[in-house]
Amino acid sequence: MHENMKIILEKIKEYDKIIIFRHFRPDGDAIGSTKGFATLLRNTYPEKKIYLQNNDFSQYLAFLGGEDELLPDEEYADALGIVLDTATQKRISNQKFSLCKELVKIDHHIPVESYATYEWVEEHRSSTCEMVAAFYEAFQDELKMSKEAATYIYTGMVTDSGRFRFREVSGETMRLAGLILDQGIDTENIYANLYLEDVESLRFESYVHRKMKISESGVVSMFVTKKMKKKFNLSNEDASACVSFMDSIKGSLIWIAFIEGDNGEIRVRLRSRFVTVSELAERYHGGGHACAAGATVYSKAEAKALLAEADALLREYKEKNEGWL
Repeated sequence: MHENMKIILEKIKEYDKIIIFRHFRPDGDAIGSTKGFATLLRNTYPEKKIYLQNNDFSQYLAFLGGEDELLPDEEYADALGIVLDTATQKRISNQKFSLCKELVKIDHHIPVESYATYEWVEEHRSSTCEMVAAFYEAFQDELKMSKEAATYIYTGMVTDSGRFRFREVSGETMRLAGLILDQGIDTENIYANLYLEDVESLRFESYVHRKMKISESGVVSMFVTKKMKKKFNLSNEDASACVSFMDSIKGSLIWIAFIEGDNGEIRVRLRSRFVTVSELAERYHGGGHACAAGATVYSKAEAKALLAEADALLREYKEKNEGWL
């Protein structure tokens, strides 16, 4: 058990009001961990006021339901803030987190910034939802799980682990997933909502396969322009998902999606097998996990420079290692 888990539980018991936060542009883990943790605490402490306070939304994960209406500023002053799945302050969706009396950070990203009074960070975990499951396991004599909370938690575990395929998945991950599955959740419904695609999405995937580029060393990349997003009726979230369309090509251990934004910025999604790309992302205004990271560039020239660095990184990896596919 991490040394701060008990401290966090005691802080939760101490406060009558708890406000929960996550990162902006939320993925399954961000939404699953916050909604799952909030529901777990509401089940256990019905007398407490527990709120989810975030400033954006994910259409892809709308099946998990919405969040609470935003509170006036004065409601934060006597609250314990809990930020999940967020490595740095600037990525927190609702910047009013700083108004809370005390702050807790629960995260599985590579630690690059300490910003909370109490922090529980385990970068080896496959997801923050796995950590929420571990929190429940550690204190299950006190905490009250439910089918609803388990649905949120399992969804985040599935999405952030690549359906339990990524390198961070361990025996502990699977044991905790089993503990959550024991709540009787509807996995068929979860997977249908996550992975069924409409016809336009499939057409866009086909388009990506036709237009993607492969560098000399094997980096696969796709540049999604504003024109493409309009043509295929894509949100930024939909466009970013195209990085997963390029993940199964032999010899291509790094794949990158560049998503042109509306204000001159270009969002970058980096994924890899075996090769660490988080340090590359950090050099371009980003960061993340070893094999799944995000960045931002502000011109096509900067995008080209990032791609050249990725190509050099992959070339060096292939020269020094064997056994990759």
